[in-house]
Amino acid sequence: MVVRATVEPDLEDVVRRYEPMIGLEVHVELGTRTKMFCGCPTGFGAEPNTQVCPVCLGLPGSLPVANRAAIEATIRIGLALNCQVASWCRFARKNYFYPDMPKNYQISQYDEPLCTGGWLDVDVAGETGDTVRVGIERVHLEEDTGKTLHLGGATGRIHGATESLVDYNRAGIPLVEVVTRPVAGTGARAPATARAYVAALRDLVRSLGVSDVRMEQGSLRCDVNTSLAPVGAGEWGTRTETKNVNSLRSVERAVRSELIRQAAVLDRGERVVLETRHFHEEAGDSTPGRSKETATDYRYFPEPDLVPLAPDPAWVAQLRAGLPEPPREHRRRLQAAWGLSDVDMQAVLNAGAVGLVEATVAAGTTPEAARKWWLGELSRRANEAGVDLAEVGAGPADVAALQQMVDQGTLSDKLARTVLDGVLAGEGSPAEVVAARDLAVVSDSGTLIAAVEQAIAAHPEVAAKVRDGKVAAAGVLVGAVMKATGGQADARAVRELVLSRLGAA
Repeated sequence: MVVRATVEPDLEDVVRRYEPMIGLEVHVELGTRTKMFCGCPTGFGAEPNTQVCPVCLGLPGSLPVANRAAIEATIRIGLALNCQVASWCRFARKNYFYPDMPKNYQISQYDEPLCTGGWLDVDVAGETGDTVRVGIERVHLEEDTGKTLHLGGATGRIHGATESLVDYNRAGIPLVEVVTRPVAGTGARAPATARAYVAALRDLVRSLGVSDVRMEQGSLRCDVNTSLAPVGAGEWGTRTETKNVNSLRSVERAVRSELIRQAAVLDRGERVVLETRHFHEEAGDSTPGRSKETATDYRYFPEPDLVPLAPDPAWVAQLRAGLPEPPREHRRRLQAAWGLSDVDMQAVLNAGAVGLVEATVAAGTTPEAARKWWLGELSRRANEAGVDLAEVGAGPADVAALQQMVDQGTLSDKLARTVLDGVLAGEGSPAEVVAARDLAVVSDSGTLIAAVEQAIAAHPEVAAKVRDGKVAAAGVLVGAVMKATGGQADARAVRELVLSRLGAA
Protein backbone atom coordinates (compact mmCIF):
# COMPACT_ATOMS: atom_id res chain seq x y z
CA MET A 1 0.00 0.00 0.00
CA VAL A 2 1.29 3.46 -0.94
CA VAL A 3 0.65 6.24 1.55
CA ARG A 4 0.66 9.78 0.18
CA ALA A 5 1.01 12.71 2.58
CA THR A 6 -0.32 16.10 1.58
CA VAL A 7 2.04 18.92 2.57
CA GLU A 8 0.45 22.33 2.90
CA PRO A 9 2.31 24.90 0.76
CA ASP A 10 3.89 27.96 2.30
CA LEU A 11 3.13 31.44 0.99
CA GLU A 12 6.36 31.81 -0.99
CA ASP A 13 5.57 28.56 -2.78
CA VAL A 14 1.98 29.69 -3.40
CA VAL A 15 2.95 32.94 -5.15
CA ARG A 16 5.45 31.18 -7.39
CA ARG A 17 2.53 29.31 -8.96
CA TYR A 18 -0.49 31.51 -8.34
CA GLU A 19 -1.33 35.20 -8.49
CA PRO A 20 -3.19 36.53 -5.44
CA MET A 21 -5.99 39.07 -5.68
CA ILE A 22 -7.37 40.79 -2.62
CA GLY A 23 -10.20 43.22 -1.97
CA LEU A 24 -11.39 44.75 1.27
CA GLU A 25 -14.75 45.96 2.50
CA VAL A 26 -14.35 48.05 5.65
CA HIS A 27 -17.35 49.11 7.73
CA VAL A 28 -16.90 52.17 9.94
CA GLU A 29 -19.42 53.06 12.63
CA LEU A 30 -19.67 56.84 12.77
CA GLY A 31 -19.39 58.58 16.12
CA THR A 32 -22.54 60.64 15.77
CA ARG A 33 -24.56 61.52 18.86
CA THR A 34 -27.71 59.91 17.48
CA LYS A 35 -28.57 57.10 15.07
CA MET A 36 -28.83 57.35 11.31
CA PHE A 37 -32.60 57.73 10.97
CA CYS A 38 -33.84 58.47 14.48
CA GLY A 39 -32.91 60.32 17.66
CA CYS A 40 -31.76 57.33 19.73
CA PRO A 41 -28.35 57.69 21.41
CA THR A 42 -25.39 55.68 20.14
CA GLY A 43 -23.25 55.21 23.27
CA PHE A 44 -21.30 51.96 23.42
CA GLY A 45 -21.90 49.54 26.29
CA ALA A 46 -25.43 50.55 27.34
CA GLU A 47 -27.79 47.95 28.77
CA PRO A 48 -29.23 45.81 25.95
CA ASN A 49 -32.26 47.17 24.12
CA THR A 50 -32.32 50.48 26.02
CA GLN A 51 -31.34 52.67 23.06
CA VAL A 52 -34.20 51.87 20.73
CA CYS A 53 -37.39 53.47 19.43
CA PRO A 54 -40.17 52.68 16.92
CA VAL A 55 -38.03 53.94 14.01
CA CYS A 56 -34.93 51.80 14.59
CA LEU A 57 -37.12 48.85 15.56
CA GLY A 58 -39.09 49.21 12.33
CA LEU A 59 -42.49 49.43 13.96
CA PRO A 60 -45.47 50.17 11.68
CA GLY A 61 -46.11 53.84 11.01
CA SER A 62 -42.61 55.03 11.98
CA LEU A 63 -40.74 57.22 9.47
CA PRO A 64 -36.95 57.71 9.12
CA VAL A 65 -35.23 61.12 8.96
CA ALA A 66 -31.63 61.21 7.65
CA ASN A 67 -28.86 62.34 10.01
CA ARG A 68 -27.09 65.37 8.48
CA ALA A 69 -23.98 64.85 10.61
CA ALA A 70 -23.62 61.30 9.25
CA ILE A 71 -23.94 62.51 5.66
CA GLU A 72 -21.30 65.17 6.30
CA ALA A 73 -18.94 62.64 7.88
CA THR A 74 -19.34 60.29 4.90
CA ILE A 75 -18.58 63.06 2.44
CA ARG A 76 -15.46 63.99 4.42
CA ILE A 77 -14.28 60.37 4.35
CA GLY A 78 -14.89 60.23 0.60
CA LEU A 79 -13.01 63.48 0.00
CA ALA A 80 -10.09 62.32 2.13
CA LEU A 81 -9.99 59.18 -0.05
CA ASN A 82 -9.82 61.31 -3.23
CA CYS A 83 -13.34 60.26 -4.29
CA GLN A 84 -15.89 62.10 -6.38
CA VAL A 85 -18.96 63.17 -4.41
CA ALA A 86 -22.23 62.44 -6.18
CA SER A 87 -24.31 65.45 -7.16
CA TRP A 88 -27.42 63.30 -6.64
CA CYS A 89 -27.91 59.93 -4.96
CA ARG A 90 -30.47 58.11 -2.87
CA PHE A 91 -31.02 55.43 -0.30
CA ALA A 92 -32.35 51.97 -1.09
CA ARG A 93 -33.95 49.13 0.82
CA LYS A 94 -31.85 45.96 0.99
CA ASN A 95 -34.33 43.23 1.85
CA TYR A 96 -33.33 40.16 3.82
CA PHE A 97 -34.37 38.37 6.96
CA TYR A 98 -31.98 38.06 9.86
CA PRO A 99 -32.67 38.21 13.60
CA ASP A 100 -30.59 41.35 14.13
CA MET A 101 -32.41 43.26 11.34
CA PRO A 102 -35.62 44.35 13.11
CA LYS A 103 -37.24 45.75 9.93
CA ASN A 104 -36.22 42.74 7.79
CA TYR A 105 -34.59 45.26 5.48
CA GLN A 106 -31.59 47.54 5.79
CA ILE A 107 -31.56 51.12 4.55
CA SER A 108 -28.40 51.33 2.49
CA GLN A 109 -27.18 52.62 -0.88
CA TYR A 110 -27.07 50.41 -3.94
CA ASP A 111 -26.37 51.64 -7.45
CA GLU A 112 -26.07 55.31 -6.49
CA PRO A 113 -23.50 55.64 -3.68
CA LEU A 114 -22.51 58.95 -2.13
CA CYS A 115 -18.79 58.76 -3.11
CA THR A 116 -16.97 56.84 -5.85
CA GLY A 117 -13.66 56.42 -7.64
CA GLY A 118 -10.91 57.31 -5.16
CA TRP A 119 -7.63 55.89 -3.87
CA LEU A 120 -5.45 55.58 -0.81
CA ASP A 121 -1.66 55.33 -0.95
CA VAL A 122 -0.42 52.77 1.56
CA ASP A 123 3.12 52.29 2.88
CA VAL A 124 3.76 48.56 3.20
CA ALA A 125 6.46 47.85 5.78
CA GLY A 126 9.11 45.26 5.06
CA GLU A 127 12.63 44.72 3.85
CA THR A 128 11.67 46.28 0.52
CA GLY A 129 9.03 48.64 1.84
CA ASP A 130 7.17 50.53 -0.84
CA THR A 131 3.92 52.30 -1.57
CA VAL A 132 0.84 50.56 -2.94
CA ARG A 133 -2.02 52.64 -4.35
CA VAL A 134 -5.28 50.95 -3.37
CA GLY A 135 -8.20 51.97 -5.56
CA ILE A 136 -11.48 52.85 -3.86
CA GLU A 137 -14.60 51.65 -5.67
CA ARG A 138 -17.21 53.33 -3.49
CA VAL A 139 -17.95 54.90 -0.11
CA HIS A 140 -21.58 54.59 0.85
CA LEU A 141 -23.74 55.22 3.89
CA GLU A 142 -26.12 52.80 5.55
CA GLU A 143 -27.44 51.76 8.96
CA ASP A 144 -25.84 49.13 11.15
CA THR A 145 -27.61 45.98 12.28
CA GLY A 146 -28.21 44.77 15.82
CA LYS A 147 -26.01 42.27 17.59
CA THR A 148 -26.68 38.62 18.41
CA LEU A 149 -25.15 36.68 21.26
CA HIS A 150 -25.16 32.89 20.93
CA LEU A 151 -25.04 30.98 24.22
CA GLY A 152 -24.41 27.38 25.15
CA GLY A 153 -21.96 26.46 22.39
CA ALA A 154 -18.19 26.17 22.36
CA THR A 155 -17.53 28.68 19.56
CA GLY A 156 -19.88 31.57 20.30
CA ARG A 157 -21.55 31.00 16.94
CA ILE A 158 -25.09 29.87 16.22
CA HIS A 159 -24.04 26.29 15.37
CA GLY A 160 -24.16 24.34 18.61
CA ALA A 161 -25.71 27.18 20.64
CA THR A 162 -28.67 26.41 22.90
CA GLU A 163 -30.12 29.93 22.77
CA SER A 164 -29.50 33.31 21.16
CA LEU A 165 -30.06 36.81 22.50
CA VAL A 166 -30.52 39.92 20.36
CA ASP A 167 -29.50 43.46 21.32
CA TYR A 168 -30.94 46.16 19.04
CA ASN A 169 -28.96 49.07 20.52
CA ARG A 170 -26.57 48.98 17.55
CA ALA A 171 -29.37 48.74 14.97
CA GLY A 172 -29.60 52.03 13.13
CA ILE A 173 -26.18 53.45 14.02
CA PRO A 174 -24.68 55.24 10.96
CA LEU A 175 -22.33 52.89 9.12
CA VAL A 176 -19.98 53.84 6.29
CA GLU A 177 -18.79 51.09 3.98
CA VAL A 178 -15.53 51.64 2.09
CA VAL A 179 -15.07 49.14 -0.73
CA THR A 180 -11.76 48.79 -2.57
CA ARG A 181 -11.21 47.82 -6.14
CA PRO A 182 -9.38 44.50 -6.64
CA VAL A 183 -5.74 44.84 -5.54
CA ALA A 184 -3.40 42.82 -7.74
CA GLY A 185 0.36 42.49 -8.11
CA THR A 186 1.30 42.30 -4.45
CA GLY A 187 2.46 38.66 -4.51
CA ALA A 188 3.74 37.39 -1.18
CA ARG A 189 3.10 40.80 0.32
CA ALA A 190 -0.68 40.53 -0.14
CA PRO A 191 -1.25 39.84 3.59
CA ALA A 192 0.96 42.78 4.64
CA THR A 193 -0.72 45.02 2.07
CA ALA A 194 -4.17 44.18 3.43
CA ARG A 195 -3.07 44.96 6.96
CA ALA A 196 -1.34 48.19 5.93
CA TYR A 197 -4.44 49.36 4.05
CA VAL A 198 -6.79 48.80 6.98
CA ALA A 199 -4.31 50.51 9.31
CA ALA A 200 -3.97 53.48 6.95
CA LEU A 201 -7.75 53.77 6.53
CA ARG A 202 -8.22 53.58 10.30
CA ASP A 203 -5.68 56.39 10.81
CA LEU A 204 -7.32 58.52 8.13
CA VAL A 205 -10.81 58.13 9.60
CA ARG A 206 -9.50 58.81 13.09
CA SER A 207 -7.78 61.99 11.88
CA LEU A 208 -11.14 63.23 10.59
CA GLY A 209 -12.66 62.81 14.05
CA VAL A 210 -15.75 61.01 12.72
CA SER A 211 -15.25 57.64 14.48
CA ASP A 212 -13.14 56.10 17.22
CA VAL A 213 -12.46 53.18 14.79
CA ARG A 214 -11.94 50.71 17.64
CA MET A 215 -11.81 47.28 16.09
CA GLU A 216 -12.14 45.54 19.46
CA GLN A 217 -15.50 47.27 20.00
CA GLY A 218 -16.72 46.69 16.45
CA SER A 219 -16.69 50.32 15.32
CA LEU A 220 -14.37 49.22 12.52
CA ARG A 221 -14.95 45.83 10.93
CA CYS A 222 -13.33 44.31 7.88
CA ASP A 223 -14.44 41.73 5.32
CA VAL A 224 -11.51 40.28 3.35
CA ASN A 225 -11.99 38.99 -0.21
CA THR A 226 -9.27 36.66 -1.50
CA SER A 227 -8.73 34.71 -4.70
CA LEU A 228 -5.98 32.86 -6.56
CA ALA A 229 -5.38 32.19 -10.25
CA PRO A 230 -2.56 30.29 -11.96
CA VAL A 231 0.27 32.58 -13.04
CA GLY A 232 -0.41 33.81 -16.58
CA ALA A 233 -4.02 32.61 -16.64
CA GLY A 234 -5.28 36.04 -17.67
CA GLU A 235 -8.34 35.78 -15.45
CA TRP A 236 -9.01 35.84 -11.75
CA GLY A 237 -10.02 32.93 -9.62
CA THR A 238 -13.10 32.37 -7.49
CA ARG A 239 -13.03 34.55 -4.39
CA THR A 240 -14.00 33.86 -0.82
CA GLU A 241 -15.13 36.49 1.68
CA THR A 242 -13.80 36.22 5.23
CA LYS A 243 -16.27 38.13 7.39
CA ASN A 244 -15.87 40.53 10.31
CA VAL A 245 -12.14 40.27 10.92
CA ASN A 246 -11.58 42.38 14.01
CA SER A 247 -7.89 43.22 14.36
CA LEU A 248 -5.05 44.34 12.11
CA ARG A 249 -3.06 41.22 12.95
CA SER A 250 -6.04 39.06 12.05
CA VAL A 251 -6.50 40.83 8.70
CA GLU A 252 -2.97 39.81 7.76
CA ARG A 253 -3.37 36.28 9.11
CA ALA A 254 -6.75 35.83 7.40
CA VAL A 255 -5.32 36.69 3.97
CA ARG A 256 -2.27 34.50 4.48
CA SER A 257 -4.23 31.47 5.69
CA GLU A 258 -6.82 31.78 2.93
CA LEU A 259 -4.20 32.03 0.16
CA ILE A 260 -2.50 28.90 1.48
CA ARG A 261 -5.84 27.09 1.87
CA GLN A 262 -6.99 27.96 -1.65
CA ALA A 263 -3.65 26.86 -3.12
CA ALA A 264 -4.01 23.48 -1.40
CA VAL A 265 -7.54 23.13 -2.82
CA LEU A 266 -6.35 23.96 -6.36
CA ASP A 267 -3.33 21.68 -6.04
CA ARG A 268 -5.72 18.77 -5.34
CA GLY A 269 -7.52 19.50 -8.59
CA GLU A 270 -10.58 20.76 -6.78
CA ARG A 271 -12.32 24.10 -7.18
CA VAL A 272 -12.59 26.97 -4.72
CA VAL A 273 -16.18 27.51 -3.58
CA LEU A 274 -17.66 31.00 -3.65
CA GLU A 275 -18.60 31.43 0.01
CA THR A 276 -18.25 33.44 3.17
CA ARG A 277 -15.81 32.22 5.81
CA HIS A 278 -15.38 32.77 9.54
CA PHE A 279 -11.88 33.54 10.84
CA HIS A 280 -10.83 32.00 14.16
CA GLU A 281 -8.44 34.17 16.16
CA GLU A 282 -7.03 31.36 18.30
CA ALA A 283 -6.19 28.92 15.51
CA GLY A 284 -5.45 31.49 12.81
CA ASP A 285 -7.61 29.70 10.24
CA SER A 286 -11.17 29.92 8.90
CA THR A 287 -14.19 27.70 8.39
CA PRO A 288 -17.00 27.92 5.82
CA GLY A 289 -19.97 30.19 6.44
CA ARG A 290 -22.69 30.37 3.84
CA SER A 291 -22.46 29.56 0.15
CA LYS A 292 -22.65 32.43 -2.34
CA GLU A 293 -22.72 30.17 -5.40
CA THR A 294 -26.22 31.40 -6.11
CA ALA A 295 -26.44 35.20 -5.90
CA THR A 296 -28.74 36.32 -3.13
CA ASP A 297 -31.59 38.49 -4.39
CA TYR A 298 -31.80 41.37 -1.96
CA ARG A 299 -34.59 42.93 -4.04
CA TYR A 300 -33.13 46.42 -3.81
CA PHE A 301 -35.53 49.25 -4.51
CA PRO A 302 -35.43 53.00 -3.73
CA GLU A 303 -36.33 53.83 -0.12
CA PRO A 304 -39.80 55.40 -0.44
CA ASP A 305 -39.67 57.24 2.90
CA LEU A 306 -36.49 59.24 2.23
CA VAL A 307 -35.89 61.97 -0.34
CA PRO A 308 -32.77 61.72 -2.55
CA LEU A 309 -29.54 63.41 -1.46
CA ALA A 310 -28.19 66.29 -3.54
CA PRO A 311 -25.14 67.73 -1.71
CA ASP A 312 -24.65 71.44 -2.42
CA PRO A 313 -21.34 71.85 -4.33
CA ALA A 314 -20.50 74.85 -2.15
CA TRP A 315 -20.96 72.73 0.96
CA VAL A 316 -18.76 69.98 -0.49
CA ALA A 317 -16.08 72.57 -1.34
CA GLN A 318 -16.25 73.89 2.22
CA LEU A 319 -15.81 70.37 3.60
CA ARG A 320 -12.88 69.75 1.26
CA ALA A 321 -11.16 72.93 2.41
CA GLY A 322 -11.56 71.89 6.03
CA LEU A 323 -9.88 68.48 5.71
CA PRO A 324 -6.90 67.95 8.02
CA GLU A 325 -3.42 67.09 6.80
CA PRO A 326 -3.46 63.45 5.59
CA PRO A 327 -1.95 61.12 8.24
CA ARG A 328 0.70 59.82 5.85
CA GLU A 329 1.98 63.32 5.09
CA HIS A 330 1.65 64.31 8.73
CA ARG A 331 3.84 61.39 9.82
CA ARG A 332 6.49 62.22 7.27
CA ARG A 333 6.62 65.82 8.46
CA LEU A 334 6.92 64.71 12.08
CA GLN A 335 9.61 62.18 11.21
CA ALA A 336 11.71 64.90 9.60
CA ALA A 337 11.14 67.29 12.50
CA TRP A 338 12.02 64.63 15.07
CA GLY A 339 15.05 63.36 13.16
CA LEU A 340 13.95 59.72 13.25
CA SER A 341 15.03 56.93 10.95
CA ASP A 342 12.41 54.95 9.05
CA VAL A 343 12.85 52.08 11.51
CA ASP A 344 12.39 54.32 14.56
CA MET A 345 9.34 56.02 13.06
CA GLN A 346 7.82 52.64 12.20
CA ALA A 347 8.27 51.60 15.83
CA VAL A 348 6.33 54.68 16.97
CA LEU A 349 3.63 53.93 14.39
CA ASN A 350 3.39 50.25 15.33
CA ALA A 351 2.92 51.22 18.96
CA GLY A 352 0.07 53.58 18.05
CA ALA A 353 2.04 56.39 19.69
CA VAL A 354 2.43 59.01 16.96
CA GLY A 355 -0.24 61.32 18.37
CA LEU A 356 0.89 60.72 21.94
CA VAL A 357 4.52 61.54 21.18
CA GLU A 358 3.47 64.60 19.20
CA ALA A 359 1.28 65.89 22.04
CA THR A 360 4.04 65.22 24.59
CA VAL A 361 6.53 67.22 22.54
CA ALA A 362 3.99 70.03 22.27
CA ALA A 363 3.62 69.93 26.07
CA GLY A 364 7.28 70.79 26.50
CA THR A 365 9.79 67.99 26.08
CA THR A 366 12.07 66.57 23.41
CA PRO A 367 10.99 64.00 20.80
CA GLU A 368 13.68 61.62 22.07
CA ALA A 369 12.42 61.78 25.67
CA ALA A 370 8.76 61.53 24.64
CA ARG A 371 9.47 58.50 22.46
CA LYS A 372 11.48 56.86 25.28
CA TRP A 373 8.59 57.15 27.72
CA TRP A 374 5.81 56.03 25.39
CA LEU A 375 7.65 53.15 23.71
CA GLY A 376 9.34 52.06 26.93
CA GLU A 377 7.84 52.36 30.39
CA LEU A 378 4.31 53.32 29.33
CA SER A 379 4.10 50.71 26.60
CA ARG A 380 5.13 48.08 29.14
CA ARG A 381 2.49 49.26 31.60
CA ALA A 382 -0.19 49.24 28.91
CA ASN A 383 0.71 45.68 27.88
CA GLU A 384 0.58 44.51 31.50
CA ALA A 385 -2.84 46.12 31.97
CA GLY A 386 -4.14 44.87 28.62
CA VAL A 387 -5.22 48.34 27.47
CA ASP A 388 -4.43 50.64 24.57
CA LEU A 389 -1.50 52.97 25.09
CA ALA A 390 -3.80 56.00 25.07
CA GLU A 391 -5.78 54.48 27.96
CA VAL A 392 -2.85 53.60 30.20
CA GLY A 393 -3.74 56.33 32.71
CA ALA A 394 -1.14 59.02 31.99
CA GLY A 395 -1.47 61.69 29.34
CA PRO A 396 1.06 63.65 27.28
CA ALA A 397 1.02 66.54 29.79
CA ASP A 398 1.90 64.11 32.62
CA VAL A 399 4.77 62.60 30.65
CA ALA A 400 6.14 66.03 29.71
CA ALA A 401 5.95 67.19 33.34
CA LEU A 402 7.80 64.06 34.52
CA GLN A 403 10.57 64.56 31.99
CA GLN A 404 10.88 68.25 32.88
CA MET A 405 11.40 67.28 36.54
CA VAL A 406 14.12 64.83 35.49
CA ASP A 407 15.79 67.47 33.31
CA GLN A 408 15.69 69.99 36.17
CA GLY A 409 17.18 67.50 38.63
CA THR A 410 14.06 67.40 40.76
CA LEU A 411 13.62 63.68 40.02
CA SER A 412 16.01 60.88 39.17
CA ASP A 413 14.97 58.35 36.53
CA LYS A 414 14.11 55.88 39.28
CA LEU A 415 12.05 58.44 41.20
CA ALA A 416 10.29 59.44 37.99
CA ARG A 417 9.09 55.86 37.57
CA THR A 418 7.85 55.88 41.15
CA VAL A 419 5.98 59.12 40.48
CA LEU A 420 4.52 57.51 37.37
CA ASP A 421 3.17 54.72 39.61
CA GLY A 422 1.27 57.36 41.57
CA VAL A 423 -0.08 59.03 38.44
CA LEU A 424 -1.32 55.71 37.07
CA ALA A 425 -2.89 54.93 40.45
CA GLY A 426 -4.97 58.10 40.17
CA GLU A 427 -3.13 60.10 42.83
CA GLY A 428 -3.00 63.23 40.69
CA SER A 429 -0.53 65.04 38.47
CA PRO A 430 3.23 64.37 38.76
CA ALA A 431 3.67 67.51 40.87
CA GLU A 432 0.89 66.42 43.21
CA VAL A 433 2.36 62.91 43.57
CA VAL A 434 5.84 64.33 44.30
CA ALA A 435 4.41 66.61 46.99
CA ALA A 436 2.18 63.96 48.56
CA ARG A 437 4.88 61.28 48.67
CA ASP A 438 7.80 63.67 49.31
CA LEU A 439 9.70 62.20 46.39
CA ALA A 440 11.86 65.12 45.24
CA VAL A 441 15.57 64.51 44.82
CA VAL A 442 17.63 65.40 47.89
CA SER A 443 19.69 68.35 46.62
CA ASP A 444 20.68 70.04 49.86
CA SER A 445 24.49 69.92 49.91
CA GLY A 446 24.69 69.67 53.67
CA THR A 447 22.39 66.66 53.76
CA LEU A 448 24.29 64.94 50.94
CA ILE A 449 27.71 65.61 52.53
CA ALA A 450 26.52 64.20 55.82
CA ALA A 451 25.20 61.05 54.09
CA VAL A 452 28.47 60.63 52.17
CA GLU A 453 30.56 61.03 55.35
CA GLN A 454 28.42 58.41 57.08
CA ALA A 455 28.87 55.99 54.17
CA ILE A 456 32.66 56.50 54.19
CA ALA A 457 32.81 55.94 57.93
CA ALA A 458 30.71 52.79 57.68
CA HIS A 459 32.86 51.30 54.88
CA PRO A 460 36.50 52.23 55.61
CA GLU A 461 37.94 49.36 53.55
CA VAL A 462 35.99 50.51 50.48
CA ALA A 463 37.06 54.12 51.06
CA ALA A 464 40.69 52.96 51.18
CA LYS A 465 40.36 51.23 47.81
CA VAL A 466 38.93 54.40 46.29
CA ARG A 467 41.80 56.48 47.73
CA ASP A 468 44.21 53.98 46.14
CA GLY A 469 42.69 54.69 42.72
CA LYS A 470 40.14 51.86 42.47
CA VAL A 471 37.30 54.27 41.65
CA ALA A 472 34.96 51.44 40.60
CA ALA A 473 34.62 50.61 44.29
CA ALA A 474 32.88 53.98 44.79
CA GLY A 475 29.68 52.26 43.67
CA VAL A 476 29.35 50.65 47.09
CA LEU A 477 29.46 54.04 48.78
CA VAL A 478 27.05 55.55 46.27
CA GLY A 479 24.66 52.69 46.94
CA ALA A 480 24.91 53.26 50.68
CA VAL A 481 24.06 56.95 50.24
CA MET A 482 21.13 56.16 47.96
CA LYS A 483 19.81 53.69 50.54
CA ALA A 484 20.20 56.23 53.32
CA THR A 485 18.29 58.87 51.33
CA GLY A 486 15.55 56.49 50.24
CA GLY A 487 16.72 56.68 46.64
CA GLN A 488 16.05 60.41 46.53
CA ALA A 489 19.61 61.56 45.92
CA ASP A 490 21.05 62.20 42.47
CA ALA A 491 23.38 59.23 41.95
CA ARG A 492 25.72 61.16 39.68
CA ALA A 493 26.03 64.02 42.15
CA VAL A 494 26.63 61.53 44.98
CA ARG A 495 29.39 59.79 43.03
CA GLU A 496 31.14 63.08 42.29
CA LEU A 497 30.88 64.03 45.95
CA VAL A 498 32.28 60.64 47.10
CA LEU A 499 35.27 60.88 44.74
CA SER A 500 35.89 64.47 45.76
CA ARG A 501 35.84 63.68 49.50
CA LEU A 502 38.25 60.78 48.98
CA GLY A 503 40.62 62.73 46.74
CA ALA A 504 39.95 60.52 43.71
CA ALA A 505 38.14 63.08 41.59
